[in-house]
Amino acid sequence: MTLPDVQSELDHRGIAIDEVGVSGIRYPISVYDAEHGKQNTVATAALSVELSPERRGTHLSRFVEVLESHGSEFSPENIAGVLEVLRHRLNTRSARIRLEFPYFVRRHAPVSRASALIDYDCAIVAKLDARRFGVQLRARVPVTSVCPCSKAISDYGAHNQRGYLTIEATPALDDGTRPALWLDDLIESAEAAGSSPVFPLLKREDERHVTMAGYDRPVFVEDMVRAVAEALRDDERVSAFAVEALNDESIHNHGAYARLSWPSSGEDRRC
Repeated sequence: MTLPDVQSELDHRGIAIDEVGVSGIRYPISVYDAEHGKQNTVATAALSVELSPERRGTHLSRFVEVLESHGSEFSPENIAGVLEVLRHRLNTRSARIRLEFPYFVRRHAPVSRASALIDYDCAIVAKLDARRFGVQLRARVPVTSVCPCSKAISDYGAHNQRGYLTIEATPALDDGTRPALWLDDLIESAEAAGSSPVFPLLKREDERHVTMAGYDRPVFVEDMVRAVAEALRDDERVSAFAVEALNDESIHNHGAYARLSWPSSGEDRRC
């Protein structure tokens, strides 16, 4: 029995679609891990392609077939092959993939050295067309931030809050001679920018240390995004990045927010 291919019908409205595909697919994957080589996690995946104006639709089952046939390991280096297969299978100019997943790192308390796993919201986003391949690593990192203004005007104490630094970095891809850029590198840069990292496990002596260390290093959201920028702008493994800081203010009914991109407007992007 021959079934009609409705998606392949012609469309006469002359309107192209930037992205069409599937989203919300939960899929087991392995991602590169600086300490262990790779780690297993579960991603929420979105795959899409560009749709030309004369085509009515695309074949959604093929997105899942490509994801299933590729296997489970994803990195900035091998994800281009997935997108090339997707472009070929869907007969389109460009293809995109977004993988969002928890990434786990073992953290040791500063004094007792007690350890536990902490998770970070991370993502790999990539696009491939006939001219170029682009990939981006993303990490959202919780930190503690102590308010410099509160410390300066108070007789004692200073308010602090949970802050979040989100880094979106474009790795400098080349012939393989340049060292890899790891999600761990983005996490480390973010944690170093706050007053203190956030730990999954603290004993009393650790809590004392973290409280005082944070008080000795107060930072605004402006300080945090600039600190990350200092760490990444001269890193040869990074060709571009954006960093965003958001504090859930503890004594205000609003958040504090800062964002910057590099290269900024007017600057040359590193090749």
